[in-house]
Amino acid sequence: MQQSRLGSLGIAITTLVATSASCAQRGEEPVGAEPARRPNIVLILADDLGYSDIAPYGGEIATPSLQRLADEGLLFTDFYNQARCMPARGSLLTGLYPTQSGIGWVDADSGLPGYTGDLAAHAVTMAEVLSAAGYGTYMSGKWHVTTHTGHWGRFPERQSKHNWPLQRGFDRYYGMILGASSFFDPVTLTEDNEPLPSPGSDYYFTDAVTDRATTYIEEHVARSPDDPFFLYVAYTAPHWPLHAPEPDVARQKGRYDDGWETLHAKRVSRQAQLGLWAGAPVPPPEELVRRWADLGEREQRWYARAMEVYAAQVEIMDSGIGRLLGTLEDAGVDGDTLIVFLADNGACAEVLTDSWDGLYVTRTTHDGQPVTVGNEHVDVLPGPETTFMSYGREWAWASNAPFRYYKHWAHEGGIATPFLVRWPAGTAGAGRMVREPGQLTDVLATFVDVAGAEYPAQREGDAVLPMEGVSLAPTFTGESLAERPLFFEHEGNRAVRLGRWKLVERFAGGGWQLHDLATDRAEALDVGAANPERVAQLVGLYEGWADRVGVLPWPLEGPGS
Repeated sequence: MQQSRLGSLGIAITTLVATSASCAQRGEEPVGAEPARRPNIVLILADDLGYSDIAPYGGEIATPSLQRLADEGLLFTDFYNQARCMPARGSLLTGLYPTQSGIGWVDADSGLPGYTGDLAAHAVTMAEVLSAAGYGTYMSGKWHVTTHTGHWGRFPERQSKHNWPLQRGFDRYYGMILGASSFFDPVTLTEDNEPLPSPGSDYYFTDAVTDRATTYIEEHVARSPDDPFFLYVAYTAPHWPLHAPEPDVARQKGRYDDGWETLHAKRVSRQAQLGLWAGAPVPPPEELVRRWADLGEREQRWYARAMEVYAAQVEIMDSGIGRLLGTLEDAGVDGDTLIVFLADNGACAEVLTDSWDGLYVTRTTHDGQPVTVGNEHVDVLPGPETTFMSYGREWAWASNAPFRYYKHWAHEGGIATPFLVRWPAGTAGAGRMVREPGQLTDVLATFVDVAGAEYPAQREGDAVLPMEGVSLAPTFTGESLAERPLFFEHEGNRAVRLGRWKLVERFAGGGWQLHDLATDRAEALDVGAANPERVAQLVGLYEGWADRVGVLPWPLEGPGS
């Protein structure tokens, strides 16, 4: 069983790196009593986590490690991802919008520019940038930015490793290349560039990701104590399938027996108490969210168990984050490490059925037992390796409280993410909420800023697109960012936000809706009819952006679409 869940660029600089550039421009002294070297950077990504799932954002799931990040650091209320895992990861890694990174959709090559399902040659990853700046670069977890699965490729043309982690700037890698798989026996399990065999019994992927991440920290500090490191920890929790060891699930028993309406209301109440938002109307459930009381006894038992497993997955991830914090402390680098935590998209309403197929769907366990696939099997409770199920639309609605819709959509439920920053040496105001809007493209820009790195003009002879984001470092010490538009598109779901205003459309041709997020963060009220000039302004911004970054009309029409 894994362990219990419990070169010289280390030159000191005379200012805290997070504020050096902006302070120099203003002739001010930066915040901080002591000089600081360039920080280590730890980026932690959760998978399909809802906005309200964790304690700092109103959730009841026990997440003390994430609460610690919020209490000792900064909590961003208005941070955004890109609605789905693969486009979001492409954007996060490259500082570009999804189509610019090559991943405007998912892991399929449409034959159209921007929709190849593969990181583009003209996109440079944060690992490549930081490696060139003297950082040791390590990754543990889910990769999912290429259609090429190497040893597991079903076709010869899909066996290349040109877009695997080590070919994209990482010194070491452990994890899976695919976007989803069994937590007990993951497909495409890889170490560096080599495929790993089935791990056998007594294995759980979330724990293994933490184990390897802590090892990378320990080995780097022992080998290169004067050099900074970048560690990317990409958990698959709590993405389906619903898998967790039974003792972890048992701790949740009975917590969700009252159903999703009760859970949603409790989370909304806690969010108001926390001051995440106040006075805004909460929209009613979408039309496809069933009433808990309308379910039969067997269904209620199945769905309560599904949420118990989901909560256990989140708790195990949080415990792993606690171990990462402990490893940083033991290594003596805790205060000089910038930690960022976020999710790749909103909660997932996808309902698995027995018809789902693909390399990621496991039909037998590591020891040959059959696996029950799909949520229709309500007499088979989720959780063990012999199941492959999801928690469905209704729990996703509660996970995203108070927001509308889910993963895939450009409404807040699809794109709003928890975003926590902890950097004792570089932030001011522990426990402070930051209400500045930001999005994935800003993460690389921030890392380049605080690391004093140089963003390249070329990568292997190809001209590199400039970063789209801005550094968030000014917000670390209480400054504001200049107002700018933020853009989103996935499968025809599209949006643009400028300041307090957000224009959003559900599916192409579904009609734009305008929301004043200052008073209506949950997008309950369409005020477009009363603000036609604002709608026209935002439509113009969106269309100009879509044309510039290569967003194509949905559905795609191309050779492979």
